[in-house]
Amino acid sequence: MATVTAGRTILHADLDAFFASVEQMDNPAWRGKPLLVGGLGPRAVVAAASYEARKFGCRSAMPMRTARGLCPGAIVARPRMQRYSELSRRFMAILRDHSPLVQALSIDEAFLDVTGTERLLGSGEQVAEAIRGRVRHELGVTCSIGVAPTMLVAKLASDMRKPDGLTVIRSGDLPGALAHLPIERMWGVGPTSAAALRARGICSFGDLHRMRRADAASALGEGGGSLWDMAHGIDAREVSPSREAKSIGREETFDEDLKSLEDAHAAMARLVEAVGTRLRAQGLSCRTVTVKIRSGNFTTVTRRVTLDAATDRTDVLWSCARDLLTRWASSGFVPVRLVGVSASALVARADAAALFVDAGEDRARRIDAARDAAVRKFGPGAIGTAVTLRGAEGAASALPSAGDDADDRSRSGVHDGR
Repeated sequence: MATVTAGRTILHADLDAFFASVEQMDNPAWRGKPLLVGGLGPRAVVAAASYEARKFGCRSAMPMRTARGLCPGAIVARPRMQRYSELSRRFMAILRDHSPLVQALSIDEAFLDVTGTERLLGSGEQVAEAIRGRVRHELGVTCSIGVAPTMLVAKLASDMRKPDGLTVIRSGDLPGALAHLPIERMWGVGPTSAAALRARGICSFGDLHRMRRADAASALGEGGGSLWDMAHGIDAREVSPSREAKSIGREETFDEDLKSLEDAHAAMARLVEAVGTRLRAQGLSCRTVTVKIRSGNFTTVTRRVTLDAATDRTDVLWSCARDLLTRWASSGFVPVRLVGVSASALVARADAAALFVDAGEDRARRIDAARDAAVRKFGPGAIGTAVTLRGAEGAASALPSAGDDADDRSRSGVHDGR
């Protein structure tokens, strides 16, 4: 039978209602009031809900129209990803001050293994308290932390005393500390799976405790044994420092479908500029450019091109994306609900190549350098080409797409701590 890995001390740190908390911190008049982060269009969704709004039943990923119906007096704030990313980087830096083993799950949560730092920094509980103090005083927001012998249990623990909570679960407390949890809290159990388990009388972790592992595997099929393990807090995974990005991408969903290729080009150009800026900021170039187009009837297509040489130049990325989008529309343009662009097959930029550039390349790089400087100083959208000005209004969201690096790893780049 599998056993809980002994001797490990894992922390899961999760910023509380991160986006909403940042908006309330930066706007003191909003503190203590129900607040929703997201767009206002007919297709907008809630990226984050403050704890005051949650009392009315509002939650992240809910249609904004539904959330405003539940809480008509809620303040609605547009997402400010530049601000959230800045604070996220500082949050991750605080965590890395306490352990080199930090694995980011999304922009606002991460695991860290502090097993080897006890003599230097104190117990897991002491480290967690130190982190919570620094987050509160240096970032101005709060975080909840779970301390446990496994990643699974640490994540469950961090959610038990939100907001601004600390929960410690030791090996000797398992599985009793988990018995009361509803089955929906188990990783990988969605609404359909939960309904099927409840139909079999398995409504909580404790219900699995009353079964033998072999019986769970027999009754529940291939995944039954894994469910039994999780209910007992068994998790052999190890914290691994955040992996490098496999791709860098952006996508944008619109309040109203784009009715022309020109509008689609304008939207795509804005995304390309953002992707180019992020490539250069991370010292990367790409060999593959992919565009994503979703029409009003939710049909989604992707088109990609592989370059002869890796690039981080915005003009090259734009040429590829524009041609792919134009080719898609050549058989007949249909209204567009979403466009996206991503750069993949990433390699470290070869700086030596800059010694051998012609006048055109030199001009393109100077333009990129000016654009990057403006973005660093004034934020995204501070500068752009003429084509990006068309249709600049009306975007419901322009958040990082799946496949981005650790700071933006959650789906569409948004995550709202429970």
